[in-house]
Amino acid sequence: MSTLGMPGIPVRESAAIAAAHGCAGLELRVHADEEVHLGLSNAAAVREQISEAGLEISALAGYVQVCAPGPGVVDELRALIDLAARLHAPAIRVFPGGTGEDGRAVERIAAVLPDLAAAGVRLLVETHDSHLTAESVLRLVEPFADPARVAVLWDALHPWRAGEPPARTRALLGEYLGYFQLKDAAAGLTPVPPGEGEVPLAECGRLLRPWSGWISLEWERAWHPEIAPIDVPLRAAARWLARWGG
Repeated sequence: MSTLGMPGIPVRESAAIAAAHGCAGLELRVHADEEVHLGLSNAAAVREQISEAGLEISALAGYVQVCAPGPGVVDELRALIDLAARLHAPAIRVFPGGTGEDGRAVERIAAVLPDLAAAGVRLLVETHDSHLTAESVLRLVEPFADPARVAVLWDALHPWRAGEPPARTRALLGEYLGYFQLKDAAAGLTPVPPGEGEVPLAECGRLLRPWSGWISLEWERAWHPEIAPIDVPLRAAARWLARWGG
């Protein structure tokens, strides 16, 4: 599960909650408001707290926008890669952002390929904002022809709401599927526990059955403080996984 669902909660407590609900990993939100941020100095302590809970770090959820205008994006990417290396995280999540400047994003990712390789870290571009669908986000990762290093994070909500059915998303991603975020929403995109909204999560589950990558619950309580505490969607996520986990 992502710590986005527990804003301001210390890593030790987040890890304990995740473990109590049967999670195998913790997706760490990297944000200035959180214990884990780009200026983190005690990475070893964070690693130890997660390990003591019996968990792995599945990914760092960063907020770099690889298509965004302006300077500093490559430096921010390198800072996120360095943090992943120090935390022993296998992957970093980034957003497309901007208004769809594909060439700009490809150049920036290319600039950090040596850093990714040296750190043993995979870069995951999320289906989000300017590139909601697999069809669009693949334009940012396919030029590298290396899905083990540059791949896609499939957010269950966004391709579907943009009109791309899950079967098409899965087929297009192929070996570039690097991570799946379990998410559901009601009308108006209000987050609801998995299985209670309109996103076709049963179809997603069927399509993911032959796949063995990380599946992470994303519960956007940092942006929607009025929604239920993380325990509620975690129980629903566990039921979904019990049905579709293979």
